[in-house]
Amino acid sequence: MRQQAMIISLLIPVFTLAQGTLFIIGGGNRPPEMIKQIVSLAGGESGSMFIIPNASGAPEEVGEYQKNQFLEAGIGQCEALLLDSLSVNDEIISQRIASASAIFFSGGDQRRLTSLMNGSRALRAVWECYKNGGLISGTSAGAAVMSEKMITGTELLINEKNEAFSSIREKNIDLTEGFGFVNEAIIDQHFIARKRHNRLISAVLEHPQLLGIGIDEATAIIVNSNRGLMVSGEGSVIIYDARKAKNLRSSNKGLLSATELRLHVLTDGMRFHLKKGKVLP
Repeated sequence: MRQQAMIISLLIPVFTLAQGTLFIIGGGNRPPEMIKQIVSLAGGESGSMFIIPNASGAPEEVGEYQKNQFLEAGIGQCEALLLDSLSVNDEIISQRIASASAIFFSGGDQRRLTSLMNGSRALRAVWECYKNGGLISGTSAGAAVMSEKMITGTELLINEKNEAFSSIREKNIDLTEGFGFVNEAIIDQHFIARKRHNRLISAVLEHPQLLGIGIDEATAIIVNSNRGLMVSGEGSVIIYDARKAKNLRSSNKGLLSATELRLHVLTDGMRFHLKKGKVLP
């Protein structure tokens, strides 16, 4: 409880600005303290939240479970909103999304979300919610979609070793258009638990203007409107920074290499500025 109060007190001064807050979870278990943080930042008893469970293979069950989880943690109103090709452009539904204090994207396959919502009235409404000071949150696939350039999870090249992303290689990482709430970085999730270093390093070396942020399970980054982030949770957040890296090249076999690639390993309570690329005190 004390830690929760500390996090909120550190972030409240910047949350009063025009844009809202991002609460991006790396998947896996969500500790009770994390759920309470989300509820507090969403307005507590006076808050209203929509859960969008479309990434899940069982969206009705997931939406109902997460709705009850947030209601039990004290959110005033919470509704699971399963969108389809018609409702995603419905004016009344979009107005309700825009007027909510928080939106939460469930886990699953991020491509289910982007293929349905990119270019839609509903996504514009989520952005309106955010610009009005709302909280935009998501876990696993719901974290991946936060990036402007989104990792889909698809490996493009044939892998003879029969292991996913077994090397740091060019033209192997499938990226597509995400929702764009984080345009400074490519976000990956389940990062340490599923050993996803190779695919994120590959993506960063091919797009060195972007940070790579790998969020572990039961761990989140909270991004404020000044583009500062704070780590919250039980695991680590790995940040790769190739913006000042040297000797970026690929071999004749397509292997990527670089020197002076920066690495940050952050844990609960540590802070980092996305624009400046610096750890904050």
